[in-house]
Amino acid sequence: MLKLDDVKKSFGATQVLRGIDLSVQRGEVVCVIGPSGSGKSTLLRCINLLEPPDSGRVLLEGKEITGRATADELDYVRRRVGMVFQHLNLFQHKSALENVCLAQEKVLGRSREESRTKAEALLDRVGLSDKLNHYPEQLSGGQQQRVGIARALAMDPHVMLFDEVTSALDPELIKEVLDVMRELAAEGMTMVVVTHEMGFAREVATNVSFMDEGVVVEAGPPAEVLESPRNERTKRFLGLVLER
Repeated sequence: MLKLDDVKKSFGATQVLRGIDLSVQRGEVVCVIGPSGSGKSTLLRCINLLEPPDSGRVLLEGKEITGRATADELDYVRRRVGMVFQHLNLFQHKSALENVCLAQEKVLGRSREESRTKAEALLDRVGLSDKLNHYPEQLSGGQQQRVGIARALAMDPHVMLFDEVTSALDPELIKEVLDVMRELAAEGMTMVVVTHEMGFAREVATNVSFMDEGVVVEAGPPAEVLESPRNERTKRFLGLVLER
């Protein structure tokens, strides 16, 4: 479904990604963990071409999407790769329903009626059927993130990217967002999840990749990486995180 081959990315003199290799099979959930500043968010942004890689290749369903992307190629990526951001990025002047309808109409060309039907079904799916006409300021952080998930799902993506979507939430709101993500994983959605939630990674991930200083230091099944890490850097990180 998704393959990265020696992907590198710099911002000025700072090399953020120093050669990333990653493979994600259809239906897999890959959790990317690591300290702040290790390049995790940049990795996701390179996958959906919000930040074009400087070198290396990204392949989506066997099609290379890196290089000088045309408008059609970018459209190909945007239709197939959904992303939910750490910062909520909802349109504040639009209701939950309107936030989920907008891209369907503007990008996919769906009618207003078709978009509304899809949006209502997705908001019900994430437990917000009673919040259709609420604006973001009227919703909790967890509810806003669930609107963001519904908005991404409305595009019928083949892959979903999640960038630390619970990091800005109060502890009691984290579970409601992770529960939606658990349901997506159980339904077979292909997902790449940048997270600090080790319990979620242990429970849901098919593979875990530990990143540090722009490289994947260690990768494998959760039981191996989280329970019996081989790399000393991974051991130190997990020792600090799991003690909290």
